Amino acid sequence: MSQRLLPGTTPAQGPRELTLGVMGGGQLGRMFVHAAQTMGYFTAVLDPDALSPAGRVSHHHIQTGYTDPAGLQELAERCVAITTEFENVPAQALAQLAASRPVSPSAAAVGIAQDRAAEKAHFVRCGVPCAPYAVIETQAQLDAVPDNLLPGILKTARMGYDGKGQARVRTRAELQEAWASMQQVPCVLEKMLPLQLECSVIVARGADGQCVHLPVQRNLHRDGILAVTEVYEGNLPPALAQRAQAAAKSIAEGLGYVGVLCVEFFVLDDSHPQAQGLGGLVVNEMAPRPHNSGHYSLDACDISQFELQVRTLAQLPLTPPRQHSAAVMLNLLGDIWPANGVPAWDQVLALPGAHLHLYGKANASKGRKMGHLTFTGASAADVRATALQAAAILGIEAF
Repeated sequence: MSQRLLPGTTPAQGPRELTLGVMGGGQLGRMFVHAAQTMGYFTAVLDPDALSPAGRVSHHHIQTGYTDPAGLQELAERCVAITTEFENVPAQALAQLAASRPVSPSAAAVGIAQDRAAEKAHFVRCGVPCAPYAVIETQAQLDAVPDNLLPGILKTARMGYDGKGQARVRTRAELQEAWASMQQVPCVLEKMLPLQLECSVIVARGADGQCVHLPVQRNLHRDGILAVTEVYEGNLPPALAQRAQAAAKSIAEGLGYVGVLCVEFFVLDDSHPQAQGLGGLVVNEMAPRPHNSGHYSLDACDISQFELQVRTLAQLPLTPPRQHSAAVMLNLLGDIWPANGVPAWDQVLALPGAHLHLYGKANASKGRKMGHLTFTGASAADVRATALQAAAILGIEAF
């Protein structure tokens, strides 16, 4: 990209339609579209679902598959720059778009994030510790797995998210059985480590190499899906938070990354023998896009992760986001929807500091992300107490 893409009007020409495109029509695309429109841009979404959350609010919805040549050509013709809202958009489609339009993140970066083996290798190159692992693509590689990697977690190398494509294995027999159940596709076996908690860091890196980050997010997952994010001063020891931020920036810089990147980490129980020598912090995975754990930034920061996504795409200046309120975010899954009706939003919105975000999805189902609820306030104690009240109202397990 050779110049900044400024929205708005020109005195001589009047209004102009400067359109930013996004591959994918889910809730992350929807929030990107909202941010872009707030800043004066037009938007276009490519997604095959006629009722996609992002497509329903965008100026243009190209309803087609992600590899459809005609659809990709139309997106390129409509847009001045294009991004993606989830990591499983085919990397080759992004490469095709990049032949005529600026695309960020790049197809190469997304391709690495789509393959756990390539991702792990990138972490190692960047000097960022990850759990001991082995790549399994053949029976011989499975037979050669070191004993000290068990018990472990077997993960498909591609297409796994929100706990999908994973199995815990304690013995070689269970490992063999799990790999067979996964149709013997390429996998990564990770050593199971004693976890104390999980956290994530969201960075935004511009084409000029400038890099900023949001505060470190402390996360709680249930059944492989993010349930709660807590962000406030003291949510993690300062030295640990600084290490996580530095590691996330190193990973982004190693990719030559442009865009918003989330890096997830495990904080280890240092007292456990299996955690020795790993420094108390290991990287889990990265997501080449905004992330569920960063949604609180819409209400608790002066610049959200989605505005950062717009800024990196349009090559606008990146200023360090400032968190102005302590925040707790609850993920709203379809599990909490009554059989006939909706959750008690009136009771929830009666609580101080409540911010409800629903994604416009028509049908609620178990495990489906329907929205999120963020509580902001002056202190961590206040927002945690209020968020726990909301959890009780909605039937969400306490944390």
